[in-house]
Amino acid sequence: MKILDIPRSGSYQGVTSSRNRFGQYVRTRATPVNPNTSFQGSVRARLAAQAAAWRALTDLQRAGWESLGAQMTRTDSLGQQYALNGFAAYMSVNNNNQAAGNAVVSDAPALVTPEAVTTAVITLTAAAFSIAYTPTPLPAGERLFSFCSPQRSKGRNFEGDFRLIAVSAAAAISPADLFAAYSARMGTPVVNNKIFIQLQRYKGGFLSGPLVTAATVA
Repeated sequence: MKILDIPRSGSYQGVTSSRNRFGQYVRTRATPVNPNTSFQGSVRARLAAQAAAWRALTDLQRAGWESLGAQMTRTDSLGQQYALNGFAAYMSVNNNNQAAGNAVVSDAPALVTPEAVTTAVITLTAAAFSIAYTPTPLPAGERLFSFCSPQRSKGRNFEGDFRLIAVSAAAAISPADLFAAYSARMGTPVVNNKIFIQLQRYKGGFLSGPLVTAATVA
């Protein structure tokens, strides 16, 4: 239900408050789903290991991460910007590093801001799913992170559920073939379903701004 109220986000008792492009709204609180998949389990284990490693850092190392976090801004569900604390910066950088197949770092790196993917042309059928992107090849040390949504109705125009499907090799050459990875995670694409795609460039633990697009299965 759309309402006029103070800006707020989150759940209280049986009600969840949020907003979309049409304004503030409230809905009945939904119980989170916990499928406990192998992928979910591996991510939880990775985050738990990183949290344990954070506790083993020196005070000087944690201060370095605090300094880095102050430079890393995010936007919350109310459209407000905020900076990360040291722990969040450490988890963000090293989660990206591990997803890319790179080593965890204990010392905070210098902030890197990769350029966004310039263009993306999607080929999507019941037997093929590839993305031709630019720039190609990616610069040395950069990788392409491909996030996708579950399959949706083709009438849908907004998506908030993006899951990491594939990470390219360093300095990869276009196109990125996602068919096998997507089918294993989300099921074989079905004709007339819509899939949303978010592409980001990775470098040194940091991700670029996203290029978001969508395609209907032909």
